[in-house]
Amino acid sequence: MKSHAYISIGIPIYNAEAYLATAIKSIWAQTHELWELILIDDGSTDNSLAIAKQFEKVDSRIRVISDGSNKKLPARLNQLIDESKYDYIARMDADDLIHPDRLAVQINFLENNPSYDLVSTGVVSIDAQNKVYGCRHVDDLYAGFESVETAYPIVHASILAKKSWYERNRYNENYPRSEDYDLWCRAISKQDLRLAVLPDLLYYYREEGNLSLAKIVRSYKDSLTTYSEYKKTNIVDSAKLEAKVGTVRLLDSLGLLQKIANKRNKITMSEELQENHQAVVNGLVAE
Repeated sequence: MKSHAYISIGIPIYNAEAYLATAIKSIWAQTHELWELILIDDGSTDNSLAIAKQFEKVDSRIRVISDGSNKKLPARLNQLIDESKYDYIARMDADDLIHPDRLAVQINFLENNPSYDLVSTGVVSIDAQNKVYGCRHVDDLYAGFESVETAYPIVHASILAKKSWYERNRYNENYPRSEDYDLWCRAISKQDLRLAVLPDLLYYYREEGNLSLAKIVRSYKDSLTTYSEYKKTNIVDSAKLEAKVGTVRLLDSLGLLQKIANKRNKITMSEELQENHQAVVNGLVAE
């Protein structure tokens, strides 16, 4: 049955003028139409804020927030929690796209499975020209979050969650490169991560060209710091981190840093599946 629940969608924005309009249009294309969209500008220096305000003028469901500061993603995500009017909160990044059925599938799952507080989906990778080139997803519904691990099959930006869960599990603003990993570890330590990962490919992540050596190294180091807070680490963990850092430095020097993103995608994306999702993306960007 079609859900009648309202959803607060939040997009933190920082210098995303090239893709912000198409991201918003993919929300307009949702089959679940009961939502508000909160666009939080994080001190952009390009035309992102102006683009956001143009959409605010033509759709009363859209609200723009800007204070001129650059507070980083975790702070803006906490602000989203406070600003959200509805009982469910959906994440999205400003340069990505979402499948037209994303909100409908996720809200129906949470309403039909009340023991869960959050739901994530699979992801299709797209490049700067909106070309589909890979995907990653679990094979079946995954909910095995009983202990702290070094990695989780969660696409952070695809999360739809109950606001009540976020109110008791806020983001740690000290980890701007691993705020999601810290959140999962902290929630697991409190036995409060009732999260389901669906195999459905409902999120289009603009991964290619979005990597930098500095970002990756900072993410690795922040993740190890977080991991050590919730699970005892040893010399092996530190050695693995140094090996990862060494590998990305080498790939960067060879101009092959994008290989890291490609490796995360499933190799066996069938031609039919790729064509189907390319058709969806083409439809979204043509709106």
